Amino acid sequence: MSKTLEAFLAASEIKIVDVSHRKKIMHNIEQYDRSVAEGKNQFSNLELAKKRIAGVKHKSIENLEKYLVEFEANFIKRGGKVIWAQDAEEAIKESLQIMQKLKAKTVVKTKSMVSEEIHLKEALEKNGIEGIETDLGEYILQLRKETPFHTVTPAMHLSKEDVAKTFNEKKGTPLDWNPEQITDFVRRELREKYSKADVGVSGANFLIADIGAIAVTENEGNGVMSMAFPKVHIAIVGIEKIIPSMADLDLFWPVLSTYGTGQNLTVYNTIYTGPKQSDEVDGPGEMYVILLDNGRSLLLDKPEQREALSCIGCGACSTVCPVYQTIGGQAYGTTYSGPIGSVITPHIQGMEEFKHLSYASTLCGKCTEVCPAKIDIHKLLLLNRRDSVEKGLSAKTDNWIWHFWKKAMLKRSKMDKGGAKLKNFMLKQFFKKSWGERRELPQVVPKSFNQLWRERKGIK
Repeated sequence: MSKTLEAFLAASEIKIVDVSHRKKIMHNIEQYDRSVAEGKNQFSNLELAKKRIAGVKHKSIENLEKYLVEFEANFIKRGGKVIWAQDAEEAIKESLQIMQKLKAKTVVKTKSMVSEEIHLKEALEKNGIEGIETDLGEYILQLRKETPFHTVTPAMHLSKEDVAKTFNEKKGTPLDWNPEQITDFVRRELREKYSKADVGVSGANFLIADIGAIAVTENEGNGVMSMAFPKVHIAIVGIEKIIPSMADLDLFWPVLSTYGTGQNLTVYNTIYTGPKQSDEVDGPGEMYVILLDNGRSLLLDKPEQREALSCIGCGACSTVCPVYQTIGGQAYGTTYSGPIGSVITPHIQGMEEFKHLSYASTLCGKCTEVCPAKIDIHKLLLLNRRDSVEKGLSAKTDNWIWHFWKKAMLKRSKMDKGGAKLKNFMLKQFFKKSWGERRELPQVVPKSFNQLWRERKGIK
């Protein structure tokens, strides 16, 4: 058993029986569900909108190299600089070189799953650079030294009492402060950081090929300030975020907002085309876009599974997933949790260590049903399972169990052999541990349905 699987099982075991944790998640998910249901009303034909999203993303992924080169050429025209990073190590190295050249001491960072993926915060800390999260949810988690719980709402697992307690312990604020008072405190504290920061780091929701720009969606304005105040802006973006045209945002922005938070449109939607121009007053003097591969090309190389790269990062699949609702996002032990995370992580971080995530699913299909990019997520989970078996990564015990199960299923006489007593014994021997300590194993009844049917009909 791999260390990542052990950690996943241990964390899941804790969360499954944590009633308080489950209560908080379900409360927040209920609010999300209500908002999304209302948000969908803005579309006269939601299914057509989803088909168009899927079509544009399919076109983008199938022509990824063409659109990335087009983006690079157009971005450079306006004075921007593009860096291609093959993996997380390269992305960190390039980012640190830019910061060290500036002798940067403080970096303000907007919410970015890619920076979480490459562990940028840890790298800044090791190199003596202060990295400040400016998204409120991420800032709370930074104080708690936790990873994001959800793609869109990183602090979904916390109640307002939890947040008040965190600020009381870390910042000395009164324990009875309400969300408005805490938000005002954070706003005042971060304003000072923005003005002193040497570098602003962001991700991007979309890379726009035809104008050479990045599009960033946010609700707090922290992203705009993180990119306007510092002298240098570094955007670290996964290569799959490319879309062909700025005109596509007319569809992508409202769909992302609706499925991410239930809003018709998020509060701040900004397009950045490069550093400050000669006729512009505000903005960074230099702007870099680091295009990150980090295993994405390996997934691109799989025609059956590359559609996973069409994900627009709304987090809807996680919110409806019964497994995610039970164990929460942090139990996965990866940057990208939930169903889509379980699809892409084995390809990005290695099938041997993370194949178990593809089995952490009921295959109920809710993830596929809600996906605005129409990604067949539960099918992709099955394809990952197939790949892990074909690579010989399944345990020998599992292989033997499935071998005998298949033989029995293919022939009635073999299925009926041994009787209920032997079958119940075999279940206890091979499945008791994997079934879980808190669940009783199913009991095989003395007579099968086939036997009962034959007796009822008098068939010998």
